[in-house]
Amino acid sequence: MAAIAATAPPLAQAKDAIEAPVASRAARPGAGALKLRLASAAVLGPLALAAAWFGGWFFAGLVALAGAGMGWEWARLSGAGTGPAKAAVIATALAAIAVSALGAPLPAVALCLVGAAAVWAVARSGAAPSPLWTAAGTLWLSLPCVAMLWIGMGEDGRALVFWLFGVVWASDVGAYAAGRALGGPRLAPHLSPNKTWSGALGGLVSAGLIGGAAALLAGAPAGTLVALSLALSVAAQAGDLVESLAKRRFGAKDSGGLIPGHGGLLDRLDSLLTATAGLGALLLAGLAPPFALHP
Repeated sequence: MAAIAATAPPLAQAKDAIEAPVASRAARPGAGALKLRLASAAVLGPLALAAAWFGGWFFAGLVALAGAGMGWEWARLSGAGTGPAKAAVIATALAAIAVSALGAPLPAVALCLVGAAAVWAVARSGAAPSPLWTAAGTLWLSLPCVAMLWIGMGEDGRALVFWLFGVVWASDVGAYAAGRALGGPRLAPHLSPNKTWSGALGGLVSAGLIGGAAALLAGAPAGTLVALSLALSVAAQAGDLVESLAKRRFGAKDSGGLIPGHGGLLDRLDSLLTATAGLGALLLAGLAPPFALHP
Protein backbone atom coordinates (compact mmCIF):
# COMPACT_ATOMS: atom_id res chain seq x y z
CA MET A 1 0.00 0.00 0.00
CA ALA A 2 2.85 2.35 0.80
CA ALA A 3 4.38 1.63 -2.58
CA ILE A 4 1.08 2.40 -4.29
CA ALA A 5 0.71 5.64 -2.34
CA ALA A 6 4.24 6.63 -3.24
CA THR A 7 3.52 6.22 -6.91
CA ALA A 8 0.35 8.33 -6.81
CA PRO A 9 1.97 11.79 -7.01
CA PRO A 10 4.11 10.90 -10.06
CA LEU A 11 1.04 9.43 -11.75
CA ALA A 12 -0.95 12.59 -10.98
CA GLN A 13 1.88 14.74 -12.29
CA ALA A 14 2.03 12.69 -15.46
CA LYS A 15 -1.72 13.12 -15.93
CA ASP A 16 -1.40 16.88 -15.41
CA ALA A 17 1.46 17.02 -17.91
CA ILE A 18 -0.71 15.30 -20.51
CA GLU A 19 -3.83 17.37 -19.85
CA ALA A 20 -2.14 20.79 -19.67
CA PRO A 21 -1.27 21.07 -23.37
CA VAL A 22 -4.77 19.90 -24.25
CA ALA A 23 -6.30 22.63 -22.08
CA SER A 24 -3.90 25.18 -23.57
CA ARG A 25 -4.89 24.22 -27.08
CA ALA A 26 -8.56 24.39 -26.16
CA ALA A 27 -8.11 27.93 -24.88
CA ARG A 28 -6.73 29.11 -28.20
CA PRO A 29 -8.96 30.12 -31.10
CA GLY A 30 -9.95 26.82 -32.67
CA ALA A 31 -10.90 25.50 -36.05
CA GLY A 32 -14.49 26.67 -35.55
CA ALA A 33 -13.45 30.33 -35.32
CA LEU A 34 -11.26 29.95 -38.39
CA LYS A 35 -14.14 28.38 -40.34
CA LEU A 36 -16.38 31.30 -39.41
CA ARG A 37 -13.75 33.76 -40.61
CA LEU A 38 -13.37 31.91 -43.90
CA ALA A 39 -17.14 31.69 -44.43
CA SER A 40 -17.56 35.42 -43.79
CA ALA A 41 -14.70 36.23 -46.15
CA ALA A 42 -16.24 34.00 -48.83
CA VAL A 43 -19.39 36.13 -48.72
CA LEU A 44 -17.96 39.62 -48.22
CA GLY A 45 -14.97 39.31 -50.57
CA PRO A 46 -16.94 38.59 -53.77
CA LEU A 47 -19.48 41.27 -52.81
CA ALA A 48 -16.74 43.90 -52.54
CA LEU A 49 -15.11 42.76 -55.79
CA ALA A 50 -18.43 42.81 -57.64
CA ALA A 51 -19.19 46.32 -56.42
CA ALA A 52 -15.74 47.49 -57.54
CA TRP A 53 -16.18 45.79 -60.90
CA PHE A 54 -19.54 47.40 -61.68
CA GLY A 55 -18.47 50.71 -60.09
CA GLY A 56 -20.70 53.76 -60.14
CA TRP A 57 -23.60 53.76 -57.73
CA PHE A 58 -23.11 50.06 -56.93
CA PHE A 59 -19.71 50.83 -55.50
CA ALA A 60 -20.88 54.06 -53.85
CA GLY A 61 -23.81 52.22 -52.28
CA LEU A 62 -21.57 49.57 -50.73
CA VAL A 63 -19.20 52.25 -49.39
CA ALA A 64 -22.19 54.14 -47.95
CA LEU A 65 -23.48 51.02 -46.19
CA ALA A 66 -20.03 50.33 -44.77
CA GLY A 67 -19.63 53.97 -43.69
CA ALA A 68 -22.99 54.03 -41.91
CA GLY A 69 -22.29 50.72 -40.18
CA MET A 70 -18.85 51.80 -39.04
CA GLY A 71 -20.26 55.11 -37.82
CA TRP A 72 -22.88 53.29 -35.74
CA GLU A 73 -20.21 50.99 -34.27
CA TRP A 74 -17.79 53.82 -33.54
CA ALA A 75 -20.43 55.93 -31.78
CA ARG A 76 -21.34 52.93 -29.65
CA LEU A 77 -17.72 52.01 -28.95
CA SER A 78 -16.69 55.54 -27.96
CA GLY A 79 -19.61 55.98 -25.58
CA ALA A 80 -21.70 58.25 -27.79
CA GLY A 81 -24.02 55.48 -28.93
CA THR A 82 -27.30 57.22 -28.18
CA GLY A 83 -28.79 60.55 -29.04
CA PRO A 84 -27.53 63.34 -31.31
CA ALA A 85 -23.84 62.39 -31.20
CA LYS A 86 -24.52 59.00 -32.76
CA ALA A 87 -26.64 60.61 -35.48
CA ALA A 88 -23.91 63.20 -36.12
CA VAL A 89 -21.24 60.52 -36.64
CA ILE A 90 -23.36 58.58 -39.12
CA ALA A 91 -24.61 61.72 -40.90
CA THR A 92 -21.06 62.99 -41.37
CA ALA A 93 -19.93 59.74 -42.98
CA LEU A 94 -22.97 59.48 -45.25
CA ALA A 95 -22.90 63.12 -46.33
CA ALA A 96 -19.19 63.00 -47.16
CA ILE A 97 -19.64 59.75 -49.11
CA ALA A 98 -22.57 61.20 -51.08
CA VAL A 99 -20.62 64.34 -52.02
CA SER A 100 -17.60 62.27 -53.03
CA ALA A 101 -19.82 59.98 -55.14
CA LEU A 102 -21.03 63.07 -57.00
CA GLY A 103 -17.45 63.74 -58.08
CA ALA A 104 -16.48 66.40 -55.55
CA PRO A 105 -13.76 64.88 -53.32
CA LEU A 106 -12.37 68.17 -51.99
CA PRO A 107 -15.76 69.41 -50.70
CA ALA A 108 -16.25 65.92 -49.25
CA VAL A 109 -12.97 66.24 -47.32
CA ALA A 110 -14.06 69.65 -46.04
CA LEU A 111 -17.36 68.12 -44.99
CA CYS A 112 -15.49 65.43 -43.03
CA LEU A 113 -13.59 68.11 -41.12
CA VAL A 114 -16.68 70.22 -40.42
CA GLY A 115 -18.66 67.13 -39.49
CA ALA A 116 -15.97 65.94 -37.05
CA ALA A 117 -16.00 69.35 -35.37
CA ALA A 118 -19.78 69.14 -35.11
CA VAL A 119 -19.52 65.64 -33.65
CA TRP A 120 -17.11 66.92 -31.00
CA ALA A 121 -19.45 69.78 -30.08
CA VAL A 122 -22.53 67.57 -29.92
CA ALA A 123 -20.75 64.82 -27.97
CA ARG A 124 -19.36 67.36 -25.51
CA SER A 125 -22.70 69.04 -24.96
CA GLY A 126 -24.29 65.64 -24.43
CA ALA A 127 -21.73 64.72 -21.78
CA ALA A 128 -20.28 61.86 -23.83
CA PRO A 129 -17.24 60.37 -22.06
CA SER A 130 -14.68 61.03 -24.81
CA PRO A 131 -15.75 63.74 -27.30
CA LEU A 132 -12.27 64.02 -28.86
CA TRP A 133 -12.10 60.29 -29.46
CA THR A 134 -15.57 60.31 -31.00
CA ALA A 135 -14.63 63.18 -33.31
CA ALA A 136 -11.25 61.67 -34.26
CA GLY A 137 -12.89 58.33 -35.05
CA THR A 138 -15.38 60.12 -37.29
CA LEU A 139 -12.46 61.39 -39.38
CA TRP A 140 -10.76 58.00 -39.25
CA LEU A 141 -13.70 56.26 -40.92
CA SER A 142 -15.12 59.01 -43.16
CA LEU A 143 -11.94 60.26 -44.88
CA PRO A 144 -10.94 56.80 -46.19
CA CYS A 145 -14.49 56.31 -47.51
CA VAL A 146 -14.09 59.54 -49.48
CA ALA A 147 -10.66 58.39 -50.66
CA MET A 148 -12.03 54.98 -51.71
CA LEU A 149 -14.63 56.56 -53.98
CA TRP A 150 -12.10 59.05 -55.37
CA ILE A 151 -9.72 56.19 -56.19
CA GLY A 152 -12.39 53.88 -57.58
CA MET A 153 -14.01 56.51 -59.79
CA GLY A 154 -10.73 57.81 -61.21
CA GLU A 155 -8.65 56.64 -64.15
CA ASP A 156 -7.79 52.95 -63.79
CA GLY A 157 -9.87 53.01 -60.61
CA ARG A 158 -11.02 49.42 -60.95
CA ALA A 159 -7.46 48.13 -61.22
CA LEU A 160 -6.32 50.26 -58.29
CA VAL A 161 -9.14 49.05 -56.05
CA PHE A 162 -8.54 45.42 -56.98
CA TRP A 163 -4.85 45.81 -56.19
CA LEU A 164 -5.64 47.58 -52.91
CA PHE A 165 -8.04 44.83 -51.87
CA GLY A 166 -5.51 42.16 -52.79
CA VAL A 167 -2.71 43.78 -50.81
CA VAL A 168 -4.83 44.37 -47.69
CA TRP A 169 -6.43 40.92 -47.73
CA ALA A 170 -3.09 39.21 -48.31
CA SER A 171 -1.52 41.26 -45.53
CA ASP A 172 -4.32 40.33 -43.10
CA VAL A 173 -4.24 36.63 -43.97
CA GLY A 174 -0.45 36.44 -43.97
CA ALA A 175 -0.21 38.16 -40.59
CA TYR A 176 -2.91 35.93 -39.09
CA ALA A 177 -1.39 32.70 -40.42
CA ALA A 178 2.22 33.53 -39.56
CA GLY A 179 1.30 34.81 -36.11
CA ARG A 180 -0.65 31.65 -35.27
CA ALA A 181 1.97 29.30 -36.71
CA LEU A 182 5.14 30.96 -35.43
CA GLY A 183 4.17 33.11 -32.45
CA GLY A 184 7.15 34.81 -30.84
CA PRO A 185 7.77 38.30 -29.45
CA ARG A 186 4.86 40.71 -29.30
CA LEU A 187 4.79 43.55 -31.79
CA ALA A 188 3.16 46.17 -29.56
CA PRO A 189 1.89 44.58 -26.34
CA HIS A 190 0.70 47.92 -24.94
CA LEU A 191 -1.60 48.28 -27.98
CA SER A 192 -2.53 44.70 -28.82
CA PRO A 193 -1.44 41.64 -26.82
CA ASN A 194 -1.93 39.25 -29.74
CA LYS A 195 0.09 40.89 -32.53
CA THR A 196 3.55 39.42 -33.07
CA TRP A 197 6.61 40.35 -35.10
CA SER A 198 6.30 37.07 -36.99
CA GLY A 199 2.74 38.03 -37.95
CA ALA A 200 3.85 41.48 -39.12
CA LEU A 201 6.57 39.96 -41.28
CA GLY A 202 4.13 37.38 -42.65
CA GLY A 203 1.79 40.19 -43.65
CA LEU A 204 4.59 42.07 -45.40
CA VAL A 205 5.74 39.00 -47.31
CA SER A 206 2.19 38.22 -48.45
CA ALA A 207 1.58 41.79 -49.56
CA GLY A 208 4.89 41.80 -51.45
CA LEU A 209 3.84 38.66 -53.31
CA ILE A 210 0.63 40.39 -54.39
CA GLY A 211 2.69 43.32 -55.63
CA GLY A 212 4.91 40.98 -57.63
CA ALA A 213 1.89 39.19 -59.12
CA ALA A 214 0.29 42.52 -60.08
CA ALA A 215 3.54 43.56 -61.77
CA LEU A 216 3.59 40.35 -63.81
CA LEU A 217 -0.03 40.84 -64.89
CA ALA A 218 0.49 44.46 -65.82
CA GLY A 219 3.99 44.23 -67.28
CA ALA A 220 5.10 46.89 -64.79
CA PRO A 221 8.35 47.27 -62.83
CA ALA A 222 8.17 44.66 -60.07
CA GLY A 223 10.39 46.58 -57.67
CA THR A 224 8.10 49.60 -57.65
CA LEU A 225 4.88 47.67 -57.16
CA VAL A 226 6.39 45.47 -54.48
CA ALA A 227 7.67 48.52 -52.61
CA LEU A 228 4.27 50.23 -52.81
CA SER A 229 2.54 47.04 -51.68
CA LEU A 230 4.85 46.82 -48.67
CA ALA A 231 4.05 50.45 -47.80
CA LEU A 232 0.32 49.72 -47.94
CA SER A 233 0.82 46.62 -45.78
CA VAL A 234 2.53 48.77 -43.14
CA ALA A 235 -0.42 51.19 -43.29
CA ALA A 236 -2.90 48.31 -43.03
CA GLN A 237 -1.20 46.82 -39.99
CA ALA A 238 -1.03 50.25 -38.38
CA GLY A 239 -4.80 50.52 -38.79
CA ASP A 240 -5.24 47.22 -37.01
CA LEU A 241 -3.14 48.50 -34.11
CA VAL A 242 -5.06 51.79 -34.00
CA GLU A 243 -8.34 49.96 -33.61
CA SER A 244 -6.80 47.71 -30.97
CA LEU A 245 -5.76 50.85 -29.08
CA ALA A 246 -9.31 52.21 -29.31
CA LYS A 247 -10.87 48.97 -28.09
CA ARG A 248 -8.42 48.82 -25.20
CA ARG A 249 -9.19 52.45 -24.40
CA PHE A 250 -12.90 51.69 -24.14
CA GLY A 251 -12.61 48.19 -22.69
CA ALA A 252 -14.19 46.35 -25.64
CA LYS A 253 -13.19 43.06 -27.24
CA ASP A 254 -14.87 43.77 -30.60
CA SER A 255 -16.43 46.81 -32.23
CA GLY A 256 -19.61 44.80 -32.84
CA GLY A 257 -20.96 41.38 -33.70
CA LEU A 258 -22.20 41.80 -37.27
CA ILE A 259 -19.65 39.57 -38.99
CA PRO A 260 -19.29 36.01 -37.65
CA GLY A 261 -15.70 35.20 -36.76
CA HIS A 262 -14.57 38.80 -37.16
CA GLY A 263 -16.68 40.93 -34.84
CA GLY A 264 -17.89 44.20 -36.28
CA LEU A 265 -17.33 46.13 -39.49
CA LEU A 266 -14.54 48.15 -37.92
CA ASP A 267 -12.84 44.93 -36.85
CA ARG A 268 -12.91 43.77 -40.47
CA LEU A 269 -12.21 47.08 -42.20
CA ASP A 270 -9.73 48.79 -39.86
CA SER A 271 -6.72 47.82 -41.98
CA LEU A 272 -8.50 48.75 -45.22
CA LEU A 273 -9.29 52.22 -43.86
CA THR A 274 -5.67 53.16 -43.24
CA ALA A 275 -4.41 51.45 -46.40
CA THR A 276 -6.97 53.39 -48.46
CA ALA A 277 -5.86 56.63 -46.85
CA GLY A 278 -2.26 55.64 -47.60
CA LEU A 279 -3.01 54.95 -51.26
CA GLY A 280 -4.85 58.26 -51.53
CA ALA A 281 -1.80 60.05 -50.13
CA LEU A 282 0.46 58.25 -52.63
CA LEU A 283 -1.76 59.30 -55.52
CA LEU A 284 -1.83 62.90 -54.32
CA ALA A 285 1.97 62.84 -54.12
CA GLY A 286 2.20 61.63 -57.70
CA LEU A 287 3.33 58.12 -56.74
CA ALA A 288 0.59 56.23 -58.59
CA PRO A 289 1.29 52.53 -59.16
CA PRO A 290 2.79 52.11 -62.66
CA PHE A 291 0.12 49.87 -64.16
CA ALA A 292 -3.21 50.02 -65.89
CA LEU A 293 -4.82 46.58 -65.88
CA HIS A 294 -8.17 47.57 -67.43
CA PRO A 295 -9.78 44.25 -66.43
